[in-house]
Amino acid sequence: MARDRGGSALTVVIAFAANFAVATAKTFAAVLTGSASMVAEAAHSWADTGNEVFLLVAERKSSRAPDTDRPLGYGREAYVWSMLAALGLFVAGGVVSVYHGIQEFDATGETGSYTVGYIVLAVAFCLEGVSFLQAYRRTGKEARALGRDLLDHALATSDPTLRAVLAEDAAALVGLVIAAGGMAMHQVTGDGRYDAIGSILVGLLLCVVAVVLFDRNRRFLTGEVADERIHQAVRERIEALPGVHRVGRLRLEFVGPRQILLVASIDLPGDESESHVAVRLRDLEEQLERIPQIVDAVLTPAVPDDR
Repeated sequence: MARDRGGSALTVVIAFAANFAVATAKTFAAVLTGSASMVAEAAHSWADTGNEVFLLVAERKSSRAPDTDRPLGYGREAYVWSMLAALGLFVAGGVVSVYHGIQEFDATGETGSYTVGYIVLAVAFCLEGVSFLQAYRRTGKEARALGRDLLDHALATSDPTLRAVLAEDAAALVGLVIAAGGMAMHQVTGDGRYDAIGSILVGLLLCVVAVVLFDRNRRFLTGEVADERIHQAVRERIEALPGVHRVGRLRLEFVGPRQILLVASIDLPGDESESHVAVRLRDLEEQLERIPQIVDAVLTPAVPDDR
């Protein structure tokens, strides 16, 4: 649950630089080779480059401190802008690639230099690999801290920018392999339909990734609760506070990347007056709100059967 917004921003900046360089190289290669797979890859990389801009905006807007207009902060802004990025990946990357592949399926035009295409794909693989490793290391570090598998954490993390960069870079690496395969089959057989199939497959891959990212952001935007591991850790943290006998009901809802709203009922020993209980509850709330990930804490007295 470590709050490292700077690390997320760095991951996005590295991805932006890599995607911009790759998109430029792929466009150049697509013009020279006329390869449908290369055109699909160029569209993919330009979509990724544009998406990184959305993700940077998401990082900036969601990191604003709470104010009177937004007492729980602006964390959910991250999910709005990340949904726009996923939509852009679907339209500018997936749909365009599938459409172009269908258009080129029966084309008879000659393909230019395969060598240029292979070189660009190899360079792109290296650059995308650098960006992927950055996102992979950050995701793996967080997954180990929470006792999750990397894939499970990538889907469950409340940080949409980290999930988007990891998913897009993984899709980019797979797409490069598909594009290379389509070009190779075209070169060996002389049948341009293999190249067109490569473009269609790349587009379908991007559509699947975009739908998954869109759905995950939708879930967090509409109210995603923390998983059982986090609930247990927070429950133990509350029960360790002085004067707390036990925790009854506990609800933890994400209101932004690594930002949680805590609502709980607690059992306080003794039989104090209502005013004294209110003071003690407020003191406990303030102690919990000192934890960086807890945006707001709301505590109420627990009834005997409150679970």
